[in-house]
Amino acid sequence: MEEWYGEDLAYIHDVGFGGYALGAAPGILEILARGGIREGLVVDLGCGSGLWAKELTDAGYNVLGVDVSEAMVGISRSRVPEAEFRVASLFEADIPSCNAVTAIGEVLNYLFDSANDGDRALVRLFDRIHAALTPGGVFVFDVAEPGQVTRATPTRTFSEGGNWVVLVEKEEDRETLTRRIVTFRKAGECYRRTDEVHRLRLYGAVDIADKLRRAGFRDRVARGYGRYRLPKAHAAFVARKPA
Repeated sequence: MEEWYGEDLAYIHDVGFGGYALGAAPGILEILARGGIREGLVVDLGCGSGLWAKELTDAGYNVLGVDVSEAMVGISRSRVPEAEFRVASLFEADIPSCNAVTAIGEVLNYLFDSANDGDRALVRLFDRIHAALTPGGVFVFDVAEPGQVTRATPTRTFSEGGNWVVLVEKEEDRETLTRRIVTFRKAGECYRRTDEVHRLRLYGAVDIADKLRRAGFRDRVARGYGRYRLPKAHAAFVARKPA
């Protein structure tokens, strides 16, 4: 059975690539506080390994995390036992009444989630989030845009830690980014190899903003969360449900 963010990639992502979630956390906490949201439930869609959920609980929020990766949710539950986590598609999971919803780290772009059929899935999701938020509630998220890499010119990167190595090839074709990921993780005296292929639908910021307004949100587009700047060709959104 094919899986994404399986045991080894989930582990490597957690120990080696947590800078995105941790870097964004102070800025998002500031966004919530400025909006008068200092307590209550935050639903974190695409929660990953729980790094952002941990920042939220430490700040006094209740957290419900949702992720399609069972391995990621397992790490989250160990890291933040006081929060609730569910293995589910973020496009299908029940979203209870809450004060805020977050979706950090381009999680809305991933096409390996079988419930993500592109524009229609986003429209349905935005409508559901708007309905779940309390008046004055906020939806904070980011997306990857076209321009991640030069079209038809694959890029290759190499990263390593104490007991792991990851190789990533990225190729962009029109509105789709493909990442071919090969990991090697030490298992005893040997290294275990795993392969995953991730496809992402790339969205323009103007199109996303239009969908948010149609769902009833008042939105603001940014290129970072506070002092944390997003990578190339990424856009962040702060979408508020009118009080």
